[in-house]
Amino acid sequence: MRRRLNAVPLIAFAIVFLLMGSYMLSGLRQLFAYPYTPIIFWAVTAGCLVALLIAIIQLSKWGMGMFFKVAAHAFLTLFVSEIVFILTLALGDLYRLGVGTGRLISGNHFALPERNTNLIAVALILFFFSVLVFIYGIIKGKYAYRVIRHTLYFEDLPQAFDGFTITQISDVHAGSFTNAAEVQKGIDMVNAQKSDLFVFTGDLVNNKASEIKPWINYFSKIKAPYGQFSVLGNHDYGDYVKWESEADKRANLQQLKNYHTELGFRLLLDEHIALHKDGAKLILLGIENWGLGFGERGDLEKALRNTDAADFKVLLSHDPSHWEMQVKQHPNKIQLTLAGHTHGMQFGIEAFGIKWSPVKLRYKHWAGIKSEFGRILNINRGFGFIGFSGRIGIWPEITVIELKKG
Repeated sequence: MRRRLNAVPLIAFAIVFLLMGSYMLSGLRQLFAYPYTPIIFWAVTAGCLVALLIAIIQLSKWGMGMFFKVAAHAFLTLFVSEIVFILTLALGDLYRLGVGTGRLISGNHFALPERNTNLIAVALILFFFSVLVFIYGIIKGKYAYRVIRHTLYFEDLPQAFDGFTITQISDVHAGSFTNAAEVQKGIDMVNAQKSDLFVFTGDLVNNKASEIKPWINYFSKIKAPYGQFSVLGNHDYGDYVKWESEADKRANLQQLKNYHTELGFRLLLDEHIALHKDGAKLILLGIENWGLGFGERGDLEKALRNTDAADFKVLLSHDPSHWEMQVKQHPNKIQLTLAGHTHGMQFGIEAFGIKWSPVKLRYKHWAGIKSEFGRILNINRGFGFIGFSGRIGIWPEITVIELKKG
């Protein structure tokens, strides 16, 4: 039996969106006193809303095809841009309310001053700027790869590994890619780093192993002298799609593991390997996905078996909540953990000393370096994208980490 769609949340959301539109239009009509202003505004607003509702209602039949993606992204662009306009307009209205209240307190009649058309014009400029930012994020931002470098110092790093470099990418989500030339650009940037070691920290696909197949010839070109290693992420297990049987789901996971081999990645499944250099060793551990709310599969104790507290260890673990819950205070010290998963929600700001993304509501630390109890965590912002087919302010990342003695 097909699951019935609950219409109440959709209706409530539609009403809120239309009320937002009414408030925005009240400002536009003061700026543009033309009879066709409301007609054009409501045609665009209602068109985006109706298209989204149709896409959601028909989701079980049509899936997340092109119609759904266009409708969802057009609506998201309009919705966020309207919020920007409304917040700007509301600031002016709050000021007007304050002036009117001041008049009343002074013994005069309560009267609101006229809206400032210059402020409305600013609100409209910010609206169109927001639209352009979303368009850029959808067309270009999702492939705007950045190399982010960290030099990390460890007193217990073996001298032979002083200056050892690691390139990390995470969250490829191959099923979302549409532009082979842009993906190749990112891979070329990975290889250009000429790091000693390459690691991938999970979510190779969105749901199914077949998504990576068209991209094997691309990612298999990634090479490093000390090898290429990987772990699984929450999306790699196929938990978010319906399978005909559990056997099909298991077969999909096994196929994905086989594809890691074809890529030239050594998949670490609750295990470790030793990297040797000039008579010294570095322990590289990798566990299956362990994340609060995203499947607690990984077995850290199994991965640590036969390692010593004195060993210098680097752990690959997809979800940063694992570091918070099990790693950072583990008695068998793990000096460095490399994670991904958050994507920085593919939306936010990292400029002018500001670092913010909505994902902060879920993960207090969601990107970059964090240090506690003498252990360090790095969260990669992701190489690919999922859900929102774009990135705004949180760009796809290639991390280069240099280990230093000191």
